Amino acid sequence: MVDRPNKPAALATTPGLPPQAQVNITHDNSRVNAVLPSGESIEVLLYGATVTSWKDRAGNERLWLSDAAKLDGSKAVRGGIPLVFPVFGTAPDHAATSKLPQHGFARTSIWEFMGSSTSESTGKSDNSVKLDFGLSQSNLTDESKKLWPHPFSLQYSVTLTPDSLGTGMVITNQGDQPFEAQLLMHTYLRVKDITKVSVTGLEESDYVDKVDAAKTKKQSGTVTISGETDRVYTPAKGPSHPVVVSEGGAATFTVVRDNLDDVVVWNPWIEKAAGMGDFEPKDGYKNMICIEAGAVKGWQKLEAGDAFEGAQVISV
Repeated sequence: MVDRPNKPAALATTPGLPPQAQVNITHDNSRVNAVLPSGESIEVLLYGATVTSWKDRAGNERLWLSDAAKLDGSKAVRGGIPLVFPVFGTAPDHAATSKLPQHGFARTSIWEFMGSSTSESTGKSDNSVKLDFGLSQSNLTDESKKLWPHPFSLQYSVTLTPDSLGTGMVITNQGDQPFEAQLLMHTYLRVKDITKVSVTGLEESDYVDKVDAAKTKKQSGTVTISGETDRVYTPAKGPSHPVVVSEGGAATFTVVRDNLDDVVVWNPWIEKAAGMGDFEPKDGYKNMICIEAGAVKGWQKLEAGDAFEGAQVISV
């Protein structure tokens, strides 16, 4: 056979089709990961549908995950993006959720992976992937069913593009009686030095200061972190106005919300971090800030058959 110097190379992809994201289920069917053709990636743990990793094309991590985070389903994950539903914190005076554990059961339940879709079907850029997850009453443990007897469904979508991560939730009341619920996406963003971080977009906004006896205050300017911080903001300019995290004066993350009126800003600082067994390294508070999009100041009431939808997009 004659060896031709210009023979065609093996085809890497189907002719005429652009490269598509690769989606795999790993770790004994407990995790879903997706990698874009350009190299960005995400990983989602089915326990809690928790996004545990979001990397840029160079492999740099954009989310903070504790070195001691439990990824075996034994407790809620410390870091990434845990999901809070149907109660934020605890609500001893709210009959429907008073007996639930802190932050509810969504972050400690096993979700179903419902499948993936690429840019062709998501309508996003030519380089994106959407992962869909579901949770309903039938997925709950017997204990959670006793504490939350309301038929419901949660549909959670995680969308990765080269320069953004979007997360969206649809809550549906599948029962014949109304229920009230809260929702929060507890996002841990990775930073290099918390003392150089500033947050804009919350100016002139009312907030509840949970470190200072839950007093209601108003933000006068840029938010900076110099001690334990736990604040529930209702941004004055609404969900579509961006909340921007800057470091050393340069914007690193921009968060825009859809139908989620509240933003929690959290950093445990020295003493609180030292007291959490699953927070490692203990000085990890220097490298994270939580900017948490949610609907938590009041309650979302869903009548029979009603649905509530909320979402965020984090851009870099």
